[in-house]
Amino acid sequence: MNHPVSLCLFGVLAVLAPWAQAQSISEEEELALAFGDKATVSIATGSQQSLRRAPAVATVITAHDIEAMGATDLDEVMETVAGVHVNRGVQGNIPLYVIRGVHGDYNSHTLMLQNGVPMTTMLVGNRGNTWYGLPLENIARIEIIRGPGSALYGADAYSGVINIITKTAADTPGTEFGMRAGSFHTRSVWAQHGGQVGGIDVAAYLRLHRTDGFKEPIQADTQTLLDSLFGTQASLAPGPMNVGYDGVDGSLDLSVQKWRWRMGYMRREGQTGPGVAATLDPVGRVRSERITTDLSWSGIELARDWDLGMTASYLSYVQQFPVAARIFPPGAFGGSFPDGVFGAPNTWERQMRLSLVSTYSGLANHNLRFGLGHDDLNMYRTQEFKNFSLNEVGLPIPTPGAEVIEIPAGGAFLAPHRRKVDYLYVQDEWHFARDWTLTGGLRHDRYSDFGGTTNPRVALVWDASLDLTAKLLYGRAFRAPAFAELYTANNPVVRGNSTLRPETISTWEAVFAWQARPDTALNLSLFHYKMKDIIRSTDEGGGVTTFRNVGLQHGHGLELEATWQASRALRLEANYAWQRSRDDTTGQDAGFAPTHELFGRVDWSVSSDWLLGAQINHVADRKRAAGDVRPQVADYTTLDLTLRTTMGRKGWEFTGSVRNLFDADARQPTVAPNPGLSIPGDLPTAGRSFYLQAVYRL
Repeated sequence: MNHPVSLCLFGVLAVLAPWAQAQSISEEEELALAFGDKATVSIATGSQQSLRRAPAVATVITAHDIEAMGATDLDEVMETVAGVHVNRGVQGNIPLYVIRGVHGDYNSHTLMLQNGVPMTTMLVGNRGNTWYGLPLENIARIEIIRGPGSALYGADAYSGVINIITKTAADTPGTEFGMRAGSFHTRSVWAQHGGQVGGIDVAAYLRLHRTDGFKEPIQADTQTLLDSLFGTQASLAPGPMNVGYDGVDGSLDLSVQKWRWRMGYMRREGQTGPGVAATLDPVGRVRSERITTDLSWSGIELARDWDLGMTASYLSYVQQFPVAARIFPPGAFGGSFPDGVFGAPNTWERQMRLSLVSTYSGLANHNLRFGLGHDDLNMYRTQEFKNFSLNEVGLPIPTPGAEVIEIPAGGAFLAPHRRKVDYLYVQDEWHFARDWTLTGGLRHDRYSDFGGTTNPRVALVWDASLDLTAKLLYGRAFRAPAFAELYTANNPVVRGNSTLRPETISTWEAVFAWQARPDTALNLSLFHYKMKDIIRSTDEGGGVTTFRNVGLQHGHGLELEATWQASRALRLEANYAWQRSRDDTTGQDAGFAPTHELFGRVDWSVSSDWLLGAQINHVADRKRAAGDVRPQVADYTTLDLTLRTTMGRKGWEFTGSVRNLFDADARQPTVAPNPGLSIPGDLPTAGRSFYLQAVYRL
């Protein structure tokens, strides 16, 4: 951000402050306006504090919000957040959370935590290519930071951080049974319970889910292009997307005094979306199994003004193809593969993390936080089945008889690798004057495979009045290279590069939070960022592409948010985001992200038992990346409606929802079809859909 402009904005606040003081409200009134616990946030500094005064651009989504919007998956929730857009990746149709125009082909440069523990897998640096969504019934709240977070959270807290906080016994008193059915032969059943057993707080959750997935047509795919080159007619396009899957989710939360133990289970088995090579594949099936557990001990009093918290966590992640992916269809490459080109890259990971956090409050007007930790991230096994090898120009040639065989370890797509990380950080919240707080932090991470990186943050917060707060923020963050980017070999698409450095981003932000009236809140965020050492695949000639640190990008924009509690029965929320991101290596727009995004939501309590919700989302002006000559991605507007009736805290609750009421053709951009693997007409998303839900609480 232009620093003189930021200082001028702070000067304007000095003029506004006296008028704002006249309109001021008490702290109690301010908190009373919030829905539940929306008034506080912990993701900004690691400890609970007022959302308005937190040294970050943060958003809180509560379980109440999720119910009111009728959302059934995390992606639907994320699309409602200012400055966030949910794109789709070609591999597995995985969601990519694009924050402020920062886009990645496989990972979205966003760190996702569950109860403070990273969910990142090591292969491609995202949550796994078999994600297939995250259910919401067991989520108590979602806290989101837009902007860098590496000074506190380390790797991948690049353009933002998302913390999924699951329900505890206090959040789920009693027992709940639920079921949901709707379009695309979608059906879910779940049960959750919260209570006490022998003095131990217990929360348990289990969910089963199945869907055939939407069948929006794809008119052309990568094989369509190959057919034009080889004179074949192998493509299955036009044909439907293949996004059906089965899922199992479970969790157990036990707590007693200062101890908490959690365990989670997440299993998915489904189709490959538009195909692993952007070529329609109705055959392949991929399965993942994620097992997590963590043990925490908090609030340990070491000495006067000192306390300590410890967390140990373990993650096991397995991704396998029970039915090999059909990378290219029968007849591809001049008929050399009569049954198609098949591949099944399987991986096994285990991650162990240990962290210690200590806070010290004995220094007047200071709140100091110290942290250190060790991560052991081990992809301990890889395996590959396929029916091809590569010739000298990177084209597949069949195995004898085109039979699918297990590839010897030396010829597999990736060898096992292990990464160890040691880190330490310090943070100080200094209340150096009345109404002024300066937060500073510094974290150093030491990686066993690419070295060290140090990332600072500084945040100045001024309470100009009881109802007007201003913030000036700076932070630097990094994204660690994924194992696929570092070590991939024998791959028909791209080769790894073990000399890669982490990507970096530096961001300036100015934020203004104004409680204009007791029933009206406004927030304005301005930002400017610069990215360096962006990892991109580059053409090395001879049909081979390799990952290199060659990208540069900068961007700027704003986010405007408004909330109006019009009456006890009517609440309105809206946000508008504008951003412009430029690829500095080409001088053109970076592409993929919308320039404009407008969201609005209305919650109307028709009576004490009925709630009607409506939300609209408009996405506009998505430009193509440099070298992509296709027309600009079409704008779209979606409208969702939700009607819910409840019979009190106990008993039945019924919900009906319609998503994308007017059946808008909402497509998400893909990379250019030549030379990349691509869907030329972009990725379709679900059309109009309906859902009915019934919940019974004991």
